[in-house]
Amino acid sequence: MSHKRIPKRRAAMAAGGVVALGAAAILLPNANASQDGGSAGGTAAPKTLKAADASDLASQLAGLLGDAFAGSYYDAGEQQLVVNVVPGDNNQVIVQAKKAGAKVREVDNSLGELRGGARTLKSEAAVPGTAWAIDPRTNKILVTADSTVTGAAWDRVESTVEGLGSGMATIRKSPGTFKTFVSGGDAIFGGGARCSLGFNVTAGDGAPAFLTAGHCGVADDQWSDAQGGQPIATVDQAVFPGEGDFALVRYDDPATEAPSEVNLGDQTVQISQAAEATVGQQVFRMGSTTGLADGQVLGLDATVNYPEGTVTGLIQTDVCAEPGDSGGSLFTQDGLAIGLTSGGSGDCAVGGETFFQPVTTALEAVGATLGGDASGGAGDQAGGEEAEGGDAVGGGEEAGGEEAGGGQAGAGGDAGAGEDAGAGAGDVGDGTGVGGEDGSGLTG
Repeated sequence: MSHKRIPKRRAAMAAGGVVALGAAAILLPNANASQDGGSAGGTAAPKTLKAADASDLASQLAGLLGDAFAGSYYDAGEQQLVVNVVPGDNNQVIVQAKKAGAKVREVDNSLGELRGGARTLKSEAAVPGTAWAIDPRTNKILVTADSTVTGAAWDRVESTVEGLGSGMATIRKSPGTFKTFVSGGDAIFGGGARCSLGFNVTAGDGAPAFLTAGHCGVADDQWSDAQGGQPIATVDQAVFPGEGDFALVRYDDPATEAPSEVNLGDQTVQISQAAEATVGQQVFRMGSTTGLADGQVLGLDATVNYPEGTVTGLIQTDVCAEPGDSGGSLFTQDGLAIGLTSGGSGDCAVGGETFFQPVTTALEAVGATLGGDASGGAGDQAGGEEAEGGDAVGGGEEAGGEEAGGGQAGAGGDAGAGEDAGAGAGDVGDGTGVGGEDGSGLTG
Protein backbone atom coordinates (compact mmCIF):
# COMPACT_ATOMS: atom_id res chain seq x y z
CA MET A 1 0.00 0.00 0.00
CA SER A 2 1.38 3.38 -0.98
CA HIS A 3 1.23 6.27 1.42
CA LYS A 4 0.48 9.88 0.69
CA ARG A 5 1.05 12.81 2.99
CA ILE A 6 -2.14 14.65 3.85
CA PRO A 7 -1.60 18.37 3.18
CA LYS A 8 -2.62 21.53 5.04
CA ARG A 9 -4.57 20.17 7.97
CA ARG A 10 -3.82 17.54 10.56
CA ALA A 11 -6.03 14.55 10.08
CA ALA A 12 -5.81 13.00 13.52
CA MET A 13 -6.98 13.42 17.07
CA ALA A 14 -3.89 12.33 18.99
CA ALA A 15 -3.69 9.74 21.70
CA GLY A 16 -2.04 12.28 23.96
CA GLY A 17 0.51 9.85 25.30
CA VAL A 18 -1.99 7.12 26.13
CA VAL A 19 -0.20 3.78 26.16
CA ALA A 20 -2.23 0.73 25.20
CA LEU A 21 -1.69 -1.75 28.05
CA GLY A 22 -3.05 -5.11 29.04
CA ALA A 23 -5.12 -6.15 26.08
CA ALA A 24 -2.68 -4.58 23.63
CA ALA A 25 -0.70 -7.79 23.46
CA ILE A 26 -3.81 -9.57 22.28
CA LEU A 27 -4.02 -7.43 19.16
CA LEU A 28 -1.45 -8.91 16.84
CA PRO A 29 0.67 -6.79 14.48
CA ASN A 30 -1.70 -7.72 11.66
CA ALA A 31 -4.80 -6.94 13.67
CA ASN A 32 -6.40 -5.24 10.69
CA ALA A 33 -6.10 -8.36 8.54
CA SER A 34 -8.92 -10.87 8.28
CA GLN A 35 -8.54 -14.08 10.20
CA ASP A 36 -7.46 -17.09 8.21
CA GLY A 37 -10.58 -18.40 6.56
CA GLY A 38 -9.34 -21.97 6.75
CA SER A 39 -11.89 -24.69 6.39
CA ALA A 40 -15.51 -23.71 6.71
CA GLY A 41 -16.24 -27.19 7.85
CA GLY A 42 -17.17 -28.45 4.40
CA THR A 43 -20.47 -30.26 4.58
CA ALA A 44 -20.03 -31.05 8.26
CA ALA A 45 -22.17 -29.37 10.86
CA PRO A 46 -21.56 -27.37 12.91
CA LYS A 47 -19.15 -25.27 10.88
CA THR A 48 -16.05 -23.50 12.18
CA LEU A 49 -16.71 -19.80 11.80
CA LYS A 50 -15.18 -16.42 12.50
CA ALA A 51 -17.31 -14.23 14.76
CA ALA A 52 -18.30 -11.92 11.89
CA ASP A 53 -19.40 -14.89 9.77
CA ALA A 54 -21.31 -16.29 12.73
CA SER A 55 -23.19 -13.01 13.01
CA ASP A 56 -24.16 -13.17 9.35
CA LEU A 57 -25.31 -16.78 9.71
CA ALA A 58 -27.34 -15.88 12.80
CA SER A 59 -29.16 -13.16 10.85
CA GLN A 60 -29.94 -15.59 8.04
CA LEU A 61 -31.22 -18.26 10.43
CA ALA A 62 -33.38 -15.73 12.28
CA GLY A 63 -35.24 -15.14 9.03
CA LEU A 64 -35.28 -18.79 8.00
CA LEU A 65 -36.51 -20.23 11.30
CA GLY A 66 -39.06 -17.54 12.12
CA ASP A 67 -40.75 -17.93 15.50
CA ALA A 68 -38.71 -21.06 16.22
CA PHE A 69 -35.53 -18.94 16.42
CA ALA A 70 -34.82 -18.14 20.08
CA GLY A 71 -31.52 -16.28 19.83
CA SER A 72 -27.93 -17.32 19.24
CA TYR A 73 -24.41 -16.85 20.52
CA TYR A 74 -20.84 -17.43 19.41
CA ASP A 75 -18.81 -20.16 21.12
CA ALA A 76 -15.34 -18.63 20.77
CA GLY A 77 -13.59 -21.73 22.06
CA GLU A 78 -15.18 -24.02 19.48
CA GLN A 79 -15.56 -21.23 16.88
CA GLN A 80 -19.16 -22.25 16.35
CA LEU A 81 -22.51 -20.50 16.21
CA VAL A 82 -24.95 -21.91 18.74
CA VAL A 83 -28.58 -21.36 17.79
CA ASN A 84 -31.43 -21.69 20.26
CA VAL A 85 -34.53 -23.28 18.78
CA VAL A 86 -38.06 -23.80 20.10
CA PRO A 87 -39.15 -26.49 17.63
CA GLY A 88 -42.73 -27.05 18.74
CA ASP A 89 -44.31 -29.53 16.37
CA ASN A 90 -41.88 -28.75 13.57
CA ASN A 91 -38.64 -30.62 14.05
CA GLN A 92 -37.64 -29.65 10.52
CA VAL A 93 -36.31 -26.34 11.86
CA ILE A 94 -33.58 -28.23 13.69
CA VAL A 95 -32.58 -29.94 10.47
CA GLN A 96 -32.50 -26.59 8.67
CA ALA A 97 -30.31 -24.96 11.31
CA LYS A 98 -27.87 -27.85 11.35
CA LYS A 99 -27.69 -27.93 7.58
CA ALA A 100 -26.78 -24.24 7.59
CA GLY A 101 -23.78 -25.01 9.81
CA ALA A 102 -25.00 -24.03 13.27
CA LYS A 103 -24.88 -25.99 16.49
CA VAL A 104 -28.50 -26.35 17.59
CA ARG A 105 -29.80 -26.23 21.15
CA GLU A 106 -33.46 -26.77 22.04
CA VAL A 107 -34.72 -24.28 24.65
CA ASP A 108 -37.97 -23.46 26.46
CA ASN A 109 -38.27 -19.69 26.09
CA SER A 110 -39.03 -18.23 22.68
CA LEU A 111 -37.53 -14.92 21.64
CA GLY A 112 -41.03 -13.44 21.61
CA GLU A 113 -41.60 -14.50 25.21
CA LEU A 114 -38.26 -13.08 26.31
CA ARG A 115 -38.94 -9.78 24.56
CA GLY A 116 -42.34 -9.68 26.18
CA GLY A 117 -40.68 -10.10 29.55
CA ALA A 118 -38.34 -7.22 28.76
CA ARG A 119 -41.33 -5.02 27.95
CA THR A 120 -42.87 -5.91 31.30
CA LEU A 121 -39.67 -4.92 33.06
CA LYS A 122 -39.65 -1.59 31.22
CA SER A 123 -43.23 -0.80 32.23
CA GLU A 124 -43.08 -2.05 35.81
CA ALA A 125 -39.46 -1.96 36.97
CA ALA A 126 -37.67 0.91 35.17
CA VAL A 127 -35.86 1.92 38.32
CA PRO A 128 -32.73 4.09 37.93
CA GLY A 129 -29.73 1.84 38.46
CA THR A 130 -31.19 -1.23 36.73
CA ALA A 131 -30.45 -2.84 33.40
CA TRP A 132 -31.54 -5.93 31.51
CA ALA A 133 -30.72 -7.83 28.36
CA ILE A 134 -31.64 -11.17 26.83
CA ASP A 135 -28.89 -13.72 27.45
CA PRO A 136 -29.09 -16.46 24.80
CA ARG A 137 -26.59 -18.61 26.68
CA THR A 138 -29.04 -19.07 29.57
CA ASN A 139 -32.18 -18.49 27.46
CA LYS A 140 -33.25 -15.95 30.09
CA ILE A 141 -33.38 -12.22 30.71
CA LEU A 142 -30.43 -11.11 32.82
CA VAL A 143 -31.50 -8.30 35.16
CA THR A 144 -28.82 -6.31 36.97
CA ALA A 145 -29.38 -3.81 39.79
CA ASP A 146 -26.58 -1.52 40.92
CA SER A 147 -25.71 -0.50 44.47
CA THR A 148 -28.26 2.34 44.51
CA VAL A 149 -31.22 -0.02 44.11
CA THR A 150 -32.28 -0.80 47.68
CA GLY A 151 -35.37 -1.00 49.85
CA ALA A 152 -38.68 -0.55 48.06
CA ALA A 153 -36.95 -0.15 44.70
CA TRP A 154 -35.21 -3.51 45.05
CA ASP A 155 -38.46 -5.15 46.18
CA ARG A 156 -40.20 -3.74 43.10
CA VAL A 157 -37.61 -5.09 40.70
CA GLU A 158 -37.37 -8.46 42.44
CA SER A 159 -41.15 -8.96 42.50
CA THR A 160 -41.41 -8.04 38.81
CA VAL A 161 -38.75 -10.62 37.94
CA GLU A 162 -40.53 -13.26 40.00
CA GLY A 163 -43.81 -12.35 38.32
CA LEU A 164 -42.35 -13.21 34.91
CA GLY A 165 -42.41 -16.85 35.94
CA SER A 166 -39.88 -19.53 36.74
CA GLY A 167 -37.09 -19.87 34.24
CA MET A 168 -37.73 -16.54 32.48
CA ALA A 169 -35.29 -14.15 34.20
CA THR A 170 -32.50 -13.94 36.75
CA ILE A 171 -31.55 -10.96 38.89
CA ARG A 172 -28.21 -10.03 40.43
CA LYS A 173 -26.64 -7.12 42.24
CA SER A 174 -23.74 -5.05 40.91
CA PRO A 175 -21.40 -3.40 43.44
CA GLY A 176 -21.00 -0.32 41.26
CA THR A 177 -23.30 2.43 40.03
CA PHE A 178 -24.60 2.75 36.46
CA LYS A 179 -23.44 6.01 34.94
CA THR A 180 -22.17 7.40 31.68
CA PHE A 181 -18.36 7.31 31.56
CA VAL A 182 -17.68 10.98 31.09
CA SER A 183 -14.83 12.33 33.18
CA GLY A 184 -11.06 12.74 32.94
CA GLY A 185 -8.60 12.29 30.13
CA ASP A 186 -7.49 14.26 27.08
CA ALA A 187 -10.27 14.41 24.56
CA ILE A 188 -12.41 16.57 22.32
CA PHE A 189 -13.82 19.60 24.08
CA GLY A 190 -17.20 21.30 23.98
CA GLY A 191 -17.66 24.14 26.42
CA GLY A 192 -17.40 22.56 29.86
CA ALA A 193 -17.57 19.06 28.42
CA ARG A 194 -14.86 16.61 27.42
CA CYS A 195 -15.81 13.51 25.48
CA SER A 196 -14.49 10.95 23.03
CA LEU A 197 -14.55 10.63 19.29
CA GLY A 198 -15.88 7.21 18.33
CA PHE A 199 -15.51 6.58 14.59
CA ASN A 200 -15.02 8.87 11.64
CA VAL A 201 -17.86 8.68 9.13
CA THR A 202 -19.19 10.31 6.00
CA ALA A 203 -22.51 12.12 6.40
CA GLY A 204 -25.32 11.52 3.93
CA ASP A 205 -24.35 14.57 1.86
CA GLY A 206 -20.71 13.44 1.63
CA ALA A 207 -19.38 15.74 4.36
CA PRO A 208 -16.79 14.46 6.88
CA ALA A 209 -18.13 13.79 10.37
CA PHE A 210 -17.72 11.52 13.38
CA LEU A 211 -19.86 9.52 15.76
CA THR A 212 -19.67 9.93 19.50
CA ALA A 213 -21.90 9.27 22.49
CA GLY A 214 -25.27 10.98 22.51
CA HIS A 215 -24.83 12.23 26.04
CA CYS A 216 -21.84 14.16 24.73
CA GLY A 217 -23.86 15.54 21.83
CA VAL A 218 -26.53 16.95 24.15
CA ALA A 219 -23.88 18.48 26.42
CA ASP A 220 -22.63 21.02 23.87
CA ASP A 221 -23.19 21.95 20.23
CA GLN A 222 -19.61 22.74 19.20
CA TRP A 223 -16.43 20.75 19.74
CA SER A 224 -12.75 21.60 19.65
CA ASP A 225 -9.59 19.51 19.51
CA ALA A 226 -7.96 21.51 22.31
CA GLN A 227 -9.31 22.85 25.57
CA GLY A 228 -10.26 26.46 25.01
CA GLY A 229 -9.50 26.11 21.30
CA GLN A 230 -11.58 27.13 18.31
CA PRO A 231 -14.43 24.72 17.47
CA ILE A 232 -13.73 22.34 14.59
CA ALA A 233 -17.00 20.41 14.55
CA THR A 234 -20.70 20.99 15.22
CA VAL A 235 -23.32 18.55 16.47
CA ASP A 236 -25.80 17.65 13.74
CA GLN A 237 -27.95 15.05 15.53
CA ALA A 238 -27.94 13.64 19.07
CA VAL A 239 -30.04 11.01 20.86
CA PHE A 240 -29.88 10.58 24.66
CA PRO A 241 -31.71 9.32 26.61
CA GLY A 242 -34.21 7.29 24.64
CA GLU A 243 -33.71 4.86 21.77
CA GLY A 244 -29.92 4.94 21.86
CA ASP A 245 -26.92 7.00 22.94
CA PHE A 246 -25.28 8.44 19.83
CA ALA A 247 -24.50 11.72 18.08
CA LEU A 248 -23.35 12.75 14.60
CA VAL A 249 -20.86 15.65 14.71
CA ARG A 250 -19.89 17.34 11.44
CA TYR A 251 -16.46 18.83 10.83
CA ASP A 252 -16.77 22.54 10.12
CA ASP A 253 -14.16 22.39 7.36
CA PRO A 254 -15.54 20.27 4.48
CA ALA A 255 -11.94 19.54 3.37
CA THR A 256 -11.16 17.74 6.64
CA GLU A 257 -9.49 14.35 6.16
CA ALA A 258 -11.12 11.76 8.39
CA PRO A 259 -9.36 8.37 8.23
CA SER A 260 -11.33 5.29 9.18
CA GLU A 261 -9.08 3.76 11.80
CA VAL A 262 -8.44 3.34 15.50
CA ASN A 263 -4.92 4.19 16.64
CA LEU A 264 -3.81 2.27 19.73
CA GLY A 265 -0.59 4.19 20.22
CA ASP A 266 1.74 1.40 19.12
CA GLN A 267 -0.33 0.15 16.19
CA THR A 268 -3.32 1.14 14.09
CA VAL A 269 -6.40 -0.93 13.34
CA GLN A 270 -8.04 -0.02 10.05
CA ILE A 271 -11.83 0.02 10.31
CA SER A 272 -13.37 -1.59 7.24
CA GLN A 273 -17.07 -1.64 8.02
CA ALA A 274 -19.72 -1.66 10.72
CA ALA A 275 -21.06 -4.97 11.98
CA GLU A 276 -23.66 -6.33 14.36
CA ALA A 277 -22.43 -7.63 17.69
CA THR A 278 -22.77 -11.33 18.52
CA VAL A 279 -23.10 -12.67 22.05
CA GLY A 280 -19.85 -14.43 22.94
CA GLN A 281 -17.81 -12.37 20.48
CA GLN A 282 -14.43 -10.98 21.59
CA VAL A 283 -14.32 -7.20 21.33
CA PHE A 284 -11.88 -4.38 22.13
CA ARG A 285 -12.50 -0.94 23.57
CA MET A 286 -10.23 2.08 23.35
CA GLY A 287 -10.48 4.91 25.85
CA SER A 288 -8.28 7.66 27.21
CA THR A 289 -8.48 6.67 30.87
CA THR A 290 -7.79 2.96 30.62
CA GLY A 291 -6.36 2.66 27.10
CA LEU A 292 -7.12 -0.65 25.42
CA ALA A 293 -9.29 -3.28 27.07
CA ASP A 294 -10.95 -6.42 25.82
CA GLY A 295 -13.77 -8.72 26.76
CA GLN A 296 -16.90 -10.42 25.46
CA VAL A 297 -20.36 -9.41 24.35
CA LEU A 298 -22.84 -10.60 27.00
CA GLY A 299 -26.21 -9.45 25.69
CA LEU A 300 -27.99 -7.53 22.94
CA ASP A 301 -30.87 -5.06 22.89
CA ALA A 302 -30.02 -4.09 26.45
CA THR A 303 -31.97 -1.47 28.42
CA VAL A 304 -30.16 0.73 30.94
CA ASN A 305 -31.87 3.07 33.39
CA TYR A 306 -29.36 5.89 33.91
CA PRO A 307 -30.05 8.75 36.33
CA GLU A 308 -30.78 10.93 33.27
CA GLY A 309 -33.30 8.49 31.80
CA THR A 310 -33.76 5.12 30.12
CA VAL A 311 -31.68 4.12 27.10
CA THR A 312 -32.66 1.12 24.97
CA GLY A 313 -31.06 -0.94 22.22
CA LEU A 314 -27.56 -1.20 23.71
CA ILE A 315 -24.89 -3.91 23.70
CA GLN A 316 -23.93 -5.33 27.11
CA THR A 317 -20.34 -6.49 27.67
CA ASP A 318 -17.86 -7.37 30.40
CA VAL A 319 -15.21 -5.03 28.92
CA CYS A 320 -13.98 -2.82 31.73
CA ALA A 321 -14.30 0.95 31.51
CA GLU A 322 -13.90 3.94 33.77
CA PRO A 323 -14.82 7.62 33.77
CA GLY A 324 -12.96 9.11 30.83
CA ASP A 325 -13.66 6.22 28.44
CA SER A 326 -17.08 7.50 27.35
CA GLY A 327 -17.74 7.63 23.62
CA GLY A 328 -14.76 5.45 22.74
CA SER A 329 -14.66 2.82 20.01
CA LEU A 330 -15.75 -0.79 20.43
CA PHE A 331 -14.30 -2.87 17.61
CA THR A 332 -13.01 -6.29 16.62
CA GLN A 333 -9.50 -7.50 15.95
CA ASP A 334 -10.16 -7.66 12.22
CA GLY A 335 -11.38 -4.09 11.96
CA LEU A 336 -15.15 -4.17 12.37
CA ALA A 337 -16.78 -1.20 14.10
CA ILE A 338 -19.20 -2.53 16.72
CA GLY A 339 -20.14 0.17 19.23
CA LEU A 340 -19.68 3.49 21.02
CA THR A 341 -19.05 3.52 24.78
CA SER A 342 -22.19 4.59 26.63
CA GLY A 343 -21.78 3.75 30.33
CA GLY A 344 -21.96 1.10 33.00
CA SER A 345 -20.61 0.32 36.43
CA GLY A 346 -17.39 -0.86 38.00
CA ASP A 347 -13.84 -0.21 36.87
CA CYS A 348 -10.80 -1.94 35.41
CA ALA A 349 -9.64 -3.16 38.82
CA VAL A 350 -12.75 -5.10 39.85
CA GLY A 351 -14.62 -5.31 36.54
CA GLY A 352 -18.25 -4.50 35.99
CA GLU A 353 -20.95 -4.14 33.35
CA THR A 354 -20.54 -1.85 30.36
CA PHE A 355 -22.96 -0.81 27.65
CA PHE A 356 -22.36 0.34 24.09
CA GLN A 357 -24.42 1.97 21.37
CA PRO A 358 -24.43 -0.28 18.27
CA VAL A 359 -22.67 1.48 15.40
CA THR A 360 -24.99 -0.05 12.81
CA THR A 361 -28.04 1.47 14.47
CA ALA A 362 -26.38 4.86 14.84
CA LEU A 363 -25.28 4.93 11.20
CA GLU A 364 -28.76 4.07 9.99
CA ALA A 365 -30.38 6.68 12.23
CA VAL A 366 -28.13 9.56 11.14
CA GLY A 367 -27.77 8.48 7.49
CA ALA A 368 -23.99 8.19 7.58
CA THR A 369 -21.47 5.60 6.37
CA LEU A 370 -18.12 4.48 7.68
CA GLY A 371 -15.04 5.43 5.67
CA GLY A 372 -14.45 8.45 3.51
CA ASP A 373 -16.31 10.57 1.04
CA ALA A 374 -17.40 8.40 -1.87
CA SER A 375 -18.31 11.34 -4.10
CA GLY A 376 -16.83 11.71 -7.56
CA GLY A 377 -17.62 8.16 -8.59
CA ALA A 378 -14.47 6.81 -7.02
CA GLY A 379 -16.18 4.97 -4.24
CA ASP A 380 -14.83 4.76 -0.74
CA GLN A 381 -12.89 2.03 0.93
CA ALA A 382 -12.65 2.36 4.67
CA GLY A 383 -9.42 1.04 5.99
CA GLY A 384 -6.98 3.14 4.01
CA GLU A 385 -6.43 1.25 0.77
CA GLU A 386 -7.01 3.14 -2.44
CA ALA A 387 -10.48 2.55 -3.82
CA GLU A 388 -10.76 1.19 -7.32
CA GLY A 389 -10.97 4.12 -9.72
CA GLY A 390 -10.08 6.71 -7.09
CA ASP A 391 -8.63 7.44 -3.69
CA ALA A 392 -10.22 6.68 -0.36
CA VAL A 393 -11.49 9.13 2.21
CA GLY A 394 -12.31 12.54 0.84
CA GLY A 395 -9.76 14.83 -0.79
CA GLY A 396 -8.19 12.00 -2.78
CA GLU A 397 -5.84 10.90 -0.01
CA GLU A 398 -5.57 7.54 1.66
CA ALA A 399 -7.28 6.98 5.00
CA GLY A 400 -4.21 5.51 6.57
CA GLY A 401 -1.75 7.91 5.01
CA GLU A 402 1.76 8.44 6.25
CA GLU A 403 1.89 10.29 9.55
CA ALA A 404 -1.81 11.18 9.22
CA GLY A 405 -0.90 14.80 9.52
CA GLY A 406 1.22 14.25 12.58
CA GLY A 407 -1.38 13.13 15.10
CA GLN A 408 -2.48 9.82 16.51
CA ALA A 409 -6.01 8.77 17.24
CA GLY A 410 -7.03 7.40 20.56
CA ALA A 411 -10.46 6.24 21.52
CA GLY A 412 -12.14 6.46 18.24
CA GLY A 413 -9.77 6.66 15.33
CA ASP A 414 -8.47 9.75 13.60
CA ALA A 415 -10.68 12.75 13.94
CA GLY A 416 -9.31 14.66 11.01
CA ALA A 417 -8.64 18.43 11.22
CA GLY A 418 -6.91 19.20 14.37
CA GLU A 419 -4.32 19.44 17.00
CA ASP A 420 -3.74 16.60 19.39
CA ALA A 421 -6.88 16.09 21.38
CA GLY A 422 -6.06 12.91 23.19
CA ALA A 423 -7.50 9.47 23.18
CA GLY A 424 -11.03 10.35 23.38
CA ALA A 425 -13.10 10.28 26.53
CA GLY A 426 -13.47 12.93 29.10
CA ASP A 427 -15.58 14.56 31.67
CA VAL A 428 -18.74 16.48 31.10
CA GLY A 429 -19.23 18.94 33.87
CA ASP A 430 -19.70 22.56 34.75
CA GLY A 431 -23.43 22.28 35.23
CA THR A 432 -24.17 20.46 31.99
CA GLY A 433 -26.11 17.77 33.81
CA VAL A 434 -24.16 15.07 31.98
CA GLY A 435 -21.14 14.74 34.19
CA GLY A 436 -18.77 16.25 36.65
CA GLU A 437 -19.43 17.05 40.28
CA ASP A 438 -22.68 18.85 39.53
CA GLY A 439 -25.13 16.82 41.51
CA SER A 440 -26.20 14.79 38.51
CA GLY A 441 -25.25 11.52 40.12
CA LEU A 442 -22.32 11.03 37.76
CA THR A 443 -18.69 10.77 38.76
CA GLY A 444 -16.72 13.91 38.03
